[in-house]
Amino acid sequence: MLRQRLIVAFLLIPILVGTIVLGGPVYVLAAGLVFGISAWEYARLFRAGAQRPAQPLLIVGVPLIMATACFPALNPHGLLFVLLILAALAWHLFDFEAGAATSGTDFCVTVAGLFYLGWLGWYFVSLRFLPQGMWWVLAAAATVSLADSGAYIFGRLWGKHTLAPRLSPNKTWEGYAGGVVFSAAGGALFGVVFRDQWAGAASQLTWQTGLLLGLLVGLLGPLGDLGVSMLKRQVGVKDTGRLLPGHGGMFDRIDSWLVAVPLAYCLVWLLQK
Repeated sequence: MLRQRLIVAFLLIPILVGTIVLGGPVYVLAAGLVFGISAWEYARLFRAGAQRPAQPLLIVGVPLIMATACFPALNPHGLLFVLLILAALAWHLFDFEAGAATSGTDFCVTVAGLFYLGWLGWYFVSLRFLPQGMWWVLAAAATVSLADSGAYIFGRLWGKHTLAPRLSPNKTWEGYAGGVVFSAAGGALFGVVFRDQWAGAASQLTWQTGLLLGLLVGLLGPLGDLGVSMLKRQVGVKDTGRLLPGHGGMFDRIDSWLVAVPLAYCLVWLLQK
């Protein structure tokens, strides 16, 4: 399992970094593809638990919400949100008439998925299009990866006290602490290297702000991981998919990112005030 994880990570990291560096339409399309696949897995996950979310609407709606970050004309005065909710309502009304037994709950699952993935995904696009956004996205990616690595290393070496026995029995408080330490240290180091080598004194990404980003990601990023674990535990599946050997599905891979990237965006927004 570890060997598979390392091979997949080795192959994906250059693609991820290259896409972030290229930015523009390539980045937006890649982010939309990742979240479209995640939306498909989200719907499939709930279908395993006998729910019937509107899978096609999720696959289309989530990337559309994300695209409003760079194409605000898609959502004048929140019209896109209204249309998506009405489309979900119509879908499940017809589905109920066709014999579905839990259409009220299914409607809630569909709307929750649109905004859970679509609105949090909106920050992935928005962060990249901020001034120095490429570096902030790279910093967020680095801190998420380091938090995962620190949690794994500390958990394997010293893990004794279970963090969330029902949600994720392999996670420990020691691993959590290791994730925070690695993420904070990595964020500070990224800020130092970026400022010294590329940005100069005008940059808002410094060792202090990198440290703060790393702390936020390390402390709160596990909420995203545990959130996806909660969904999987409820329906009794191990992974959201099999797309990435050793990692599970795409939804499994972006779980911590769903918290980390919006946190990075909010931090940058506050720094610019």
